[in-house]
Amino acid sequence: MAKDLFNRYLWLVDTIYRAGTITLDEINRKWLQCEMSNGEEIPNRTFHNHRKAIEELFDINIECDRHNGCNYYIENTEELKKEGLRKWLLNTFAVNTTLNKSHKLKDKILLEDYPSGEQYLIPAIEAIHNCITLEITYQSYWQDKSYTFQIEPYCIKAFKQRWYIAARSPYYNKVLIYSLERILEMEQTDLSFECPQTFNPKVYFDNSFGVIVDEEYDVEKIRIKVYGNQCKYFRSLPLHHSQKESETHSNYSIFDYSLRPTYDFCQAILSHGNLVEVLEPQWFSIQIGTMIQKMNQLYQ
Repeated sequence: MAKDLFNRYLWLVDTIYRAGTITLDEINRKWLQCEMSNGEEIPNRTFHNHRKAIEELFDINIECDRHNGCNYYIENTEELKKEGLRKWLLNTFAVNTTLNKSHKLKDKILLEDYPSGEQYLIPAIEAIHNCITLEITYQSYWQDKSYTFQIEPYCIKAFKQRWYIAARSPYYNKVLIYSLERILEMEQTDLSFECPQTFNPKVYFDNSFGVIVDEEYDVEKIRIKVYGNQCKYFRSLPLHHSQKESETHSNYSIFDYSLRPTYDFCQAILSHGNLVEVLEPQWFSIQIGTMIQKMNQLYQ
């Protein structure tokens, strides 16, 4: 149900965005051509409930121009094109709507498979918005059994085709990261909590490569040497927002980063094989070299 609702939101925003301005009757004509409609129009009350939910969850305002025949439009469309959640949603809207329009396209647009967990997105986002404690049944990759406990959700983050939720654990009294795909059950409780004003999601993850926030690692300046045409790849798709190209040569470039060199960053470096060399810090270069030696032993 939550996934269907999320897709309805995607469709509605995309339809209004593409049209510029559109009446509810025109929205329903387009809706009836969509497979999700099952041949039924969107009731007036449901439409306005969707408008409210979209505004609360994603800060996207669907306004009505009552002076020109009740035409609906998205306020501040330029904001949608900026980096961040709303830009990602806008791109998702376009693909989602296109796929829903035609069965013929579904085998011609090949998307990556995402692990399960998206059904918990809406209730998790609602709990974050309303500061409501969640009770989840969770089984991590490192444990053989599942556990049920409560968390206070602070924010959602997507990384490497997976959804994660950063939440305070009352039991451990600290913020931990939970993968949505490892949640077996989720339920909103009637317990409210107060999210600290000092918690800033962007700042919290700022020095992390992905979702591993491990303060046992200091934030360090990391320098890597990238060879050949791989430099173009790094320029077009930076490894981290702190990336800076400090030196450019004919056959290599030097890229600098400021982050915690955690396990997931090691994996990212190793994924580029012999086209990337760690220069600094020395201990990190040695660590990568040791990992490569162990890999090499597997093939001897």
